[in-house]
Amino acid sequence: MSFTDLGLDAALVRAVQEKGYTQASPIQAQAIPAILKGSDLMAAAQTGTGKTAGFTLPLLHRLNLGKPVRSNRVRALVLTPTRELAAQVHDSVQTYGQHLRLHSAVVFGGVKINPQMMRLRRGADILVATPGRLLDLYEQNAIQFNDLEILVLDEADRMLDMGFITDIRKILALLPKQRQNLLFSATFSEEIRSLAKGLLKSPVEINVSPKNSTATAVEQIIYEVDKAQKTALLAHLIKEQQWEQALVFSKTKHGADRLVRQLTSIGVVAAVIHGNKSQNQRTEALAGFKQGKVQILVATDIAARGIDIDQLPQVVNFDLPQVAEDYVHRIGRTGRAGAKGQAISLVCADEAKQLIDIEKLIKRKFQRQQVDGFEPEHNVPHTAPKQKPVPKAVTNDKTTKGKSFAPKSLAIKPKAAKNIKAAEPGNRSRANQRRRKTA
Repeated sequence: MSFTDLGLDAALVRAVQEKGYTQASPIQAQAIPAILKGSDLMAAAQTGTGKTAGFTLPLLHRLNLGKPVRSNRVRALVLTPTRELAAQVHDSVQTYGQHLRLHSAVVFGGVKINPQMMRLRRGADILVATPGRLLDLYEQNAIQFNDLEILVLDEADRMLDMGFITDIRKILALLPKQRQNLLFSATFSEEIRSLAKGLLKSPVEINVSPKNSTATAVEQIIYEVDKAQKTALLAHLIKEQQWEQALVFSKTKHGADRLVRQLTSIGVVAAVIHGNKSQNQRTEALAGFKQGKVQILVATDIAARGIDIDQLPQVVNFDLPQVAEDYVHRIGRTGRAGAKGQAISLVCADEAKQLIDIEKLIKRKFQRQQVDGFEPEHNVPHTAPKQKPVPKAVTNDKTTKGKSFAPKSLAIKPKAAKNIKAAEPGNRSRANQRRRKTA
C-alpha cells in the first residue's frame, strides 16, 4: 500500500517520498489507519519494521488539524526508555513534519535541565521524553498536561524491564482521562497485557510478526571459542572478512570499555556507548558510527535501544544476553528493509545455558562452528549443565558442643547483613530515583 492511499496529509507524503519511501511496511499499513480514526492501539513490532514512522506520521496528521499549542503545554507525548531512542523518535518527527507548522521537543536525563525548561516555554505539539526527566520537569512546573490528546508508549517491554513502571504510573495519573493511547512493544508478555488492560480502551491489536521470531534475512552464526580468546577472534573476523561496520554487544559496561581499548590498540576505529558515558559522548559515538567514521560500535543492551541504522551488515554478540528475548532484539538491527545481514555470536562453554535458552525461544538449533586457530579447549554443550542442588538448612535444634548443625554456607555473618539492606522494600525508592536520573 502506498502512503498516498493511507489518507495522510500531502505534506507528510511529500516528506516520506523525499526520504526515499513509497510503499508502507506492514506495521505502517495497519497502524496508520487505526490511529487516524482515533482508536487506541496495541502493536507488537520488532526493531526495524518501521514502527516509528507508523505512529509519528498519523500523530503529525492529526495534530496538524487541531489548535496551536499553548505555552508549557503538550498535545502529544511519546515515552521511550532510553536517550538514544528518544533522540531517534524526535529525528523522525522532525524529518516527517518538516513541511508542517508544528513544534516538537525532546527531553531526557544526562544533560542540563534548564535548556529543556526554556524550550518548553513555548509548548510542544509533540514531546518525546524519558520517564524520569519528564517527571523532573513536571515537578519544576515546566510542563502541563491539560491539553494532552495522545499518549504513546514506545518500547513498552523495555521500559518495564528497566523498572520504569512506577514512573509510568505516576505520569498516567497526571494525564487527562480523555485521550488516545498507543502502546508499542516487541512482544505481548503478560506484564505488557496487564499494563495495556489498565491503559487502553477497546484497542485495535496488531502483531506484524510471529512471537519471538527472528528475521529470515539474517544469517545467524555461532562460533565456539574460549572466553579468553574472544577479543582475538573478533579482531581476526574484522580484518579477515574486512568488515566495514559492525555493532558489538557486551553484557557489562566495563567489558565494553575494555574491548574498545583492545580493538583500538590494534588499529580498529572503535567507540562505545553505555550508561556511564555522558550524553555528549554517547551522541558523538553514535553520530560517528552512523557517518561511517567509526568501524565498530560496542554497546550494552540498554544503551543500544534507539540505534537505527539502515544497511547495518553485522551484529556481534560478544557476550550472549542473560535474557533470551534480548537476542531477538539485538539481531533485529541487521537485515532490515529486505537487506541481508549477519548475526554472529562468540560463545564459550560457560554460556551454554544462554544459548540453549535462545534455541528454545526461537525454536531453532544452531550449528556450532569453529575458526581455525581459535578452537576452544572446551566445546559448548548441547544440553544445559545440571544445577548443583542447594543444601537445605537443618532444622534439628540439637547441638554438639554448643555448635548448630546448620551448614556453615547458610550462616549470615553480621557484616554481610549490610549488603542485604539495599534489597529491602523500604530502600527501593532510592534505587528507582538513581535509575531515573540516568535515564
